[in-house]
Amino acid sequence: MKFRRSERLIDMTNYLLEHPRQLVSLSYFAEKYGSAKSSISEDLAIIKETFEQRGIGTLHTLPGAAGGVKYQVRVSEEEAKPFVEELCDLIKSPERLLPGGYLYMNDILGNTAIVQKVGKLFASAFADTDIDVVMTVATKGIPIAYAVGTYLNVPVVMVRRDSKVTEGSTVSINYVSGSTKRIQTMLLSKRSLEDGSKVLIVDDFMKAGGTINGMISLLEEFNASVAGIAVLVEAEEAEERLVDDYLSLVKLSGVDVKEKKISVENGNYFDKK
Repeated sequence: MKFRRSERLIDMTNYLLEHPRQLVSLSYFAEKYGSAKSSISEDLAIIKETFEQRGIGTLHTLPGAAGGVKYQVRVSEEEAKPFVEELCDLIKSPERLLPGGYLYMNDILGNTAIVQKVGKLFASAFADTDIDVVMTVATKGIPIAYAVGTYLNVPVVMVRRDSKVTEGSTVSINYVSGSTKRIQTMLLSKRSLEDGSKVLIVDDFMKAGGTINGMISLLEEFNASVAGIAVLVEAEEAEERLVDDYLSLVKLSGVDVKEKKISVENGNYFDKK
């Protein structure tokens, strides 16, 4: 089937967006559209220029017989800042306050548009990092982890607090919660990670970092390494931060239950990029 150039451009763009960080050979496109490689190269140049102008991402070209083209998501600071500021406005709403000074976050984590943008920002920040797997702890970090995994084109694994028969044999560790100082347990299926995996840890909220530190310890049992850490919200008033190198979108700087006031600011996302 012969494609018109306009059809080819649309179809190629769609394919690249659906297969981020996957190397696609020029031969694949040439055979698919019945076109010369020189025509495909011209089309890819147009797509690359449009992606970069519109802040969609970029295309990396690898020369040689084994080469091809690879799409990577990119979010400009000009696009990211308004979203993070909007996120701060949402989180500081007094209606979020729950008894005990906790914040209601389910509406944000259940908003697919917000979660997809969060995933895109994190994926953009780690686009050049070698990552095999995104890891999170059940349950609230799951939507963000899947959004990040989609943009990075890698699988997601979930650490659990209790054993499930469907997990098969598991590896469990005890860790100390950074906020409550209690000893807790987390476990991961032995089939979840391959030896030597490079893991991006993602979570919705970090106070002292005890849970994330526990996941880091769990990775050691799999001979896996931490490729990065990304959290949606970090709490500023942690007495002792157990994790130092991480990326955050929002910083919770204070909660006044009596005055019903939530103080937030931008996280370190723009400092780390």
